[in-house]
Amino acid sequence: MSSRLLALLGTLLVLGACKEPAPDPAARAPEARRYFGAAPDGKLRVYFFDVGQGDAALIVAPNGTTVLVDSGPESASRHLVNRLPELLTKPLDLVVLTHPHVDHHGALDAVLRRVGARQLMEPQLPTAPPDYDALLTKLGERRVQVVSPAPPTSTPNAPQRINLGDGVSLTILWPRAPSEPLLDAPTAALEVNSIVMRLSYGETSVLFTGDALAQTEEYLLAREVPVQSTLLKVGAHGLDTATTAPFLTRVGARAAVISVGAGNAFKAPAPATLERLKAAHLEVFRTDEHGEVQVVSDGKSLVISPQRLKQGTPSDMRYTLVGQGPTPLPDFWAGKPLVEKKPVVEQPVEPVKMTEAPAAPPKDERNNKKYKGPYHASRKRDKFHIPDCDGARKIHAENLIIYKTREEAIRERRPAQDCNP
Repeated sequence: MSSRLLALLGTLLVLGACKEPAPDPAARAPEARRYFGAAPDGKLRVYFFDVGQGDAALIVAPNGTTVLVDSGPESASRHLVNRLPELLTKPLDLVVLTHPHVDHHGALDAVLRRVGARQLMEPQLPTAPPDYDALLTKLGERRVQVVSPAPPTSTPNAPQRINLGDGVSLTILWPRAPSEPLLDAPTAALEVNSIVMRLSYGETSVLFTGDALAQTEEYLLAREVPVQSTLLKVGAHGLDTATTAPFLTRVGARAAVISVGAGNAFKAPAPATLERLKAAHLEVFRTDEHGEVQVVSDGKSLVISPQRLKQGTPSDMRYTLVGQGPTPLPDFWAGKPLVEKKPVVEQPVEPVKMTEAPAAPPKDERNNKKYKGPYHASRKRDKFHIPDCDGARKIHAENLIIYKTREEAIRERRPAQDCNP
């Protein structure tokens, strides 16, 4: 059973350590890790790795907090298993999987066997493929805490913000379940509900879009979500189904990174997307042409250093982007006016706190036709149960949903056959 937990993220603890890189990552013991990356130097760094046709990026905050955003395809395992220990001084604090496509998570098993991680955020989409659920189950068995994005319960109209320390934060812009339903796209449900998030430090920011499509962009624009950023990680590897002109106008980025493999079967990036980026006057960096792209921010400006430069470009060339200034949040979120203006809730990342479910009613009361509730369900299943049936007992506390009445339950789920509630 998959161990996805819906909860706030929190302050992540340093795990223990390993010496030399191993040719076989599977042979590494998780309790024998030591990394040789440089100590934090007070600057924010983002590494967009060259993983072929896929996505993988590493965020290193000024205080050393690390976030891996996607892990690329399985073919990138060897590269990342060797590259990541050069950049880490400890296991990963957080992994974000934007959506369940194998070109975004294929190398994760090998990577985490090598470097480890405490927490993983993923969008908890109901149509995730079986191999993805199997991966999450495997990570849960290794005590990697799996969580999902969720708006603050105290201010549900505000975005979830993850404090990485020293003025660096990740704001989760989408998805926003359960406050807002997932976008409906029968042939692209995984893509349109990719995690979209904004990394900010001082006056600089980077927008990560996963494989979000034009439908996602239109939804965010309609709700005036604060997407303005200095640098854009282009969605869907530059396919023509994303990165619309209105979205580029609202983001207002100075440069863009496209993570894409040379000669890929999708023929990405699409010429139309490149034309829109050019029309928006963005400097474009492609991993298939520029290799790994490193971004460094001091809070005032971003300096972009590609691994490979175009022919004729000086070898010491660096691209500097002046920050846009901090972007204030709008007075409303998802089209709903706030009762009062409140600051964005800084959500320090802390371990998920489990809460005990209400005691189940006696069996004789359960079998009584007059029984009115409560009813229990799992966030991962479409059925609801009477609390003391076998199916209900198997629900993990962190996945538990409690409905006060049958009418509430039947609106969202169907009765389980084992207890016929």
